[in-house]
Amino acid sequence: MGQKVNPISFRMGNLFSWGSRWFADKETYGKYVREDKKIRDFLEDRVKSAGVVRVEIERSVNAIKVRLHVARPGVVIGRGGSHLEELKLDLAKLLHINMNDRKGQKIVIDDIVEVKNPEIQAKLIVERIAEQLIKRFPHRRAVQQAMEKAMNAGAKGIKIVLAGRIAGAEIGRREKYAQGTVPTQTLRAHIDYFEMPAKTKSGYVGIKVWVYRATEGVKV
Repeated sequence: MGQKVNPISFRMGNLFSWGSRWFADKETYGKYVREDKKIRDFLEDRVKSAGVVRVEIERSVNAIKVRLHVARPGVVIGRGGSHLEELKLDLAKLLHINMNDRKGQKIVIDDIVEVKNPEIQAKLIVERIAEQLIKRFPHRRAVQQAMEKAMNAGAKGIKIVLAGRIAGAEIGRREKYAQGTVPTQTLRAHIDYFEMPAKTKSGYVGIKVWVYRATEGVKV
């Protein structure tokens, strides 16, 4: 029986970097992990319409630096950067940080990175399919549309797996769809991956997406 490994974890340090970059001792490690989870959950909910692909967090002695990778940066920034200031203040409240304290910790949203090709981002593909399934859109058509858009946008291959009570079936099943090639065992292959469940009226349907973009050294 095959042993499945998360493609991003499998390539960590080779092609991908960690989403949280900081050092902590035993006493503060758990606190930092919980804070990172709060930050990501808050941003995912608050700027969901911007198409959040990745949230990177770095910590220094007096600052928490947040970098957002989104499909629509204008939604996050707002007119004159007004939305960014609101986000900073709301994050400070969430983490109980006093931004007026000069010697205290600060929240810094230092960069909003625009994702050039959202059609080949696994996270956005999964979220779109999940939304369609919840709205009772035919699952085969939703998957086919997602694969066609990804391949037309320049992906070398895409694989989508649905599992659960698909289309309201009484007995759960698993369906796999694929186009192109997805070399999951090749470490040089740049494979984006994301998974999440869609909570339909009939029950949960798990969605997994693999997108093969390029090999190492090729700009994607």
